[in-house]
Amino acid sequence: MPPDTAGASPRRPAIWIRALSALSIAVIWVVVAVATIWVIAALYFDVRIAFLRIPFSTAYAIFAIAAIFKLRRNRAWIALALGFAAVLSWWLSLQPPDNVEWKPDNARVAWAEINGDAVTIHNLRNCEYRTEDDYSNCWTDRLVHLSNLRGTDLFHTNWGPKYIAHPIFSFDFGNEGHIAFSIEVRYRQGQSYSAIRGLFRQFGLIFIVADERDVIRLRTNYRQGENVYLYRTTAAPEGAHRLLRIYLDYLNHLHDHPEWYNALTKNCTTTIQHQIAINVPNPTPWDYRFVLNGALDELLYSRRRLVSGGLSFPALKQQARINDAARQADADPQFSARIRAGRIGF
Repeated sequence: MPPDTAGASPRRPAIWIRALSALSIAVIWVVVAVATIWVIAALYFDVRIAFLRIPFSTAYAIFAIAAIFKLRRNRAWIALALGFAAVLSWWLSLQPPDNVEWKPDNARVAWAEINGDAVTIHNLRNCEYRTEDDYSNCWTDRLVHLSNLRGTDLFHTNWGPKYIAHPIFSFDFGNEGHIAFSIEVRYRQGQSYSAIRGLFRQFGLIFIVADERDVIRLRTNYRQGENVYLYRTTAAPEGAHRLLRIYLDYLNHLHDHPEWYNALTKNCTTTIQHQIAINVPNPTPWDYRFVLNGALDELLYSRRRLVSGGLSFPALKQQARINDAARQADADPQFSARIRAGRIGF
């Protein structure tokens, strides 16, 4: 006869199953918490009617607390998931501003007219600076020829935080000069940068196309506390052409289709990193330093993307600092040549 099991207690799941279940529940709660915090912040920052921001974000916080403490766990998750989906749908529908009062140094959006070998950059910036905030005569057009493109240089700017920097790529057109591309926040009047607000729909995205005497000298000669480093990349002319075309295509796209800046997904590095990985020969894996880009120059050095002259990276970076040379060159028409003189790769 089979053993009598009528009074036996049910067998408990194995300990590893219980541990996995507890871990899964903990992970879901973490995701729910992060999503809820994001929703509250999105309502606080991005609701367009200012006096409704606090009421809307407070109401959602109350809704979230009530769902967590009044509903069963699965129903609370469903309620908060639906709330997140609703707010995310609204948030994604927000369109970047176009005709607003921009700061004067990003008031115009550059675009490129490509006609065979000839490229005309419209709204290229080349301000006459008196101080960081006092400038005039900023906008011009410039004609260059693709057949003159010799290579690509990287300017890497640090201003204190270890993991944050700003890269600027500059294209060498020989006797036609250098044209620099800087992917930046497009500020409206009264705005200033905030890393937290940069995660939301607060700032426009802009490609500043500029003479180096503008976009580089601004950082070396007028802003305080910025260190600028200049490296020659190993890109052959063919690779430089591909990279330039990526910038020009995105530039023209932004001219007709404004986009939001985002501190993680659409910043000075990540905006075109995917396109570069697809189109530049010998693509390399994604690395966290594309987001935390304070060590982007070191990453490119380790991947042999920078001309090193056999130097270690610390030695290469030490000789790459151009602040002193830029201050001495100042408004000299030979600014670009003078900041390169005697440096590795030039």
